[in-house]
Amino acid sequence: MTVEHLSIVIPIHNEATFLGEALDRLWEELTDLNTPYDVTLIENGGRDDTRLVAERLAAGNPRLRVLHNRRADYGAALRRGFLETDGDWVVAFDIDYFSRTFIDQVVENSGRADIVLASKRDPEAEDHRTLLRRLGTRFFNLILRSAFRSGVTDTHGMKAIRRPVIVDITPSVISTQDLFDTELILRAERNGARIVEVPAVVVEIRPARSSFVKRIPRTLVGLVRLKRNLMR
Repeated sequence: MTVEHLSIVIPIHNEATFLGEALDRLWEELTDLNTPYDVTLIENGGRDDTRLVAERLAAGNPRLRVLHNRRADYGAALRRGFLETDGDWVVAFDIDYFSRTFIDQVVENSGRADIVLASKRDPEAEDHRTLLRRLGTRFFNLILRSAFRSGVTDTHGMKAIRRPVIVDITPSVISTQDLFDTELILRAERNGARIVEVPAVVVEIRPARSSFVKRIPRTLVGLVRLKRNLMR
C-alpha cells in the first residue's frame, strides 16, 4: 500500500518572526519528495502578526493554506487540522520540529501501519534536548505504561495517522491543549490500530518557548481526567 497524498498539519502561535525562516527550512526538506503533499498552518490565538505573515506566505502557494482559531489551544489546533485536511495520511509537525526522514519512514511503513510515531525513547533515537526534558519524557512514558497499560513509548512529537483512524477516533477525544494527541493515540491503540514507532532525532533549533516545569501540574491533572474518561 502506498501513500497517495500527505497532509502536513502545523499549529503556530506567536511565530511572526520565526515563521518565514521555518517554512524555508521545511520547503528545503521537502524539495524532492515524490509523494504529493500539502501543508496547513493553524494559527491559534496569537498576539502578534503570525496570521498576517502566514497568509502572506501562503498567497500564491497552492501547497500552503492557513486556518485561524481564536483561542490559544494546541490540541484544538491539531484537531481542526486533522479534520479539515483530506490526505490519506496526516502528518503532525511543530514549526520548529519536523523531519524529511520521518516522512520517508511513514511512506516506508505505510503498508503495515495505521499510525507512525517518532519516538524519543526508541533505543536508536538521538535526543539532544536538555536533561530535564529528557527526564520528563521518560516519566511521561512511565505513566503511559503503568496507568494506561500502553505499549507505545512516545505520544508527543512527530506522528502520522491514516485518515480512517482520524475519522473514527477524533470525535471521541475530549482532551485539548497538551494531551489531545496523547488521548487520540491511546484510544486508537485500544481500538486495535497498528502502531509503528521509529527512532526520532531531536535537535533544538531554538530555545524552548514554553516552561516545561509550568506545564507539569496541568499535564498531571489532564492525565487524571484522561484516565477517568478512558475508564468509562
